[in-house]
Amino acid sequence: MSMSSTDKGLLTPENCALVFIDQQPPMLDGVASMGSDELLDKVVLLAKAAKVFRVPVVLTTVDFPALGADLVPELVELFPGQECIVRTGMNAWDDPRFVAAVRHCGCRNFVVAGLWSETALAFAVLQMLEEGYGMYVVEDASGGTSRTAHDAAIRRVEQAGAVSLTALQFLLELQRDWSREAHRADVMAIMKEHCPALVDHCSKEPGSLS
Repeated sequence: MSMSSTDKGLLTPENCALVFIDQQPPMLDGVASMGSDELLDKVVLLAKAAKVFRVPVVLTTVDFPALGADLVPELVELFPGQECIVRTGMNAWDDPRFVAAVRHCGCRNFVVAGLWSETALAFAVLQMLEEGYGMYVVEDASGGTSRTAHDAAIRRVEQAGAVSLTALQFLLELQRDWSREAHRADVMAIMKEHCPALVDHCSKEPGSLS
């Protein structure tokens, strides 16, 4: 990926967009690479980070036979009224509406969290890499049908040029400096809700979070 598309290798609210692929109750139920409650918690953390820093978000789901195409309620609540692109294919990049939504964001870097890792997540990321986008996969906000499947998918996209990160890393990378007051209180509120043990630990140590 081009270094010029990032801030010397770092993501900022201005140089990236966030994509949620198939974050749906039936898909979440099929995840076995980690606990579904833990995964959903990271998805929500990620979504809140995007909302606080006004990062563009693309939502898409697959209309899986007999199971529907609804997003998890937590994302519907965080992005009320936002269109969700409903597909029939496993590969979002095959859908012209998804491609148009990605291009409409106007940036070169995309942070992606998807289900399942070995199918919808990997397929879209691999093809977006071929289109020249910088791709960042949120490993703990994505999941596969087994730990092996998830790990193999992450290795595959990394070998193709994607970068893996965590939901908390994304939040803190956008904040970057605690002297930036505009979103500091919101960031701390997100951390207190989703990473309480970390906040408690840091509050007992000299200095501040870093």
